[in-house]
Amino acid sequence: MKEGIHPEYREVVFKDMTPGIDFQFISRSTIQTKETIEFEGKEYPLVKLDTSSASHNFYTGETRIMDAEGRVDKFKKKFGARAGGKVA
Repeated sequence: MKEGIHPEYREVVFKDMTPGIDFQFISRSTIQTKETIEFEGKEYPLVKLDTSSASHNFYTGETRIMDAEGRVDKFKKKFGARAGGKVA
């Protein structure tokens, strides 16, 4: 490999941020992070995950409501009258 053109490949801790789930694991990645965490007595870069195998309903068998509002209602609430779709 050429020197200086590849990103740093290092060990990183991935942590599931779902409330009530305490799941984290070490893997290797080139992802850039600003946060660090101490894991098993050593400091690693931290990547926060919305979902992992510990919280995804396919793996857990549980049904969780991730988004209580419908997507259309959420869009209308966010953009209101501007989302009318009429072009002047």
